[in-house]
Amino acid sequence: MNPVIYGIPNCDSIKKARGWFESQGLHYTFIDFRKAAPSPAQLSNWCAAVGEKALLNKRSTTWKNLSDQDRLEAENGNALALLLTHPTLIKRPVLEYAGETSVGFNATDYAAKFGR
Repeated sequence: MNPVIYGIPNCDSIKKARGWFESQGLHYTFIDFRKAAPSPAQLSNWCAAVGEKALLNKRSTTWKNLSDQDRLEAENGNALALLLTHPTLIKRPVLEYAGETSVGFNATDYAAKFGR
C-alpha cells in the first residue's frame, strides 16, 4: 500500500515531502485538502493518533484570520470542529502509512520510516 500525503499543493512542507518521495523513487498518493477535505471520522482518527495540538497549524494565514474566540476554543482542546471547518488549519503534511499517522515533514524521520 502506498503512503498517502494530505495537504495543499503550494505548502512548502508538502513540496519538501513530495520531493523527498520522488527523489527516493517511492510511489505515494497526494490528497489536496481543498479538493477533498478529511471526513469527521478521519480527522478524529488523526487527532487520536497525534493529538489536536500537533495537528493545529498556528502559523497559517487561516489561524491568523480567526476570531480571538475561535483561537481560544482551539487552544483549550476544542479544535476538531474548527479543523473540519477550516482544513487549511491542519499542519502539513499529514502522512498515513502502514496504519500509522504522522504530521510534519522531517527527512530523517521519513528515511527511517521507509528504510532509506
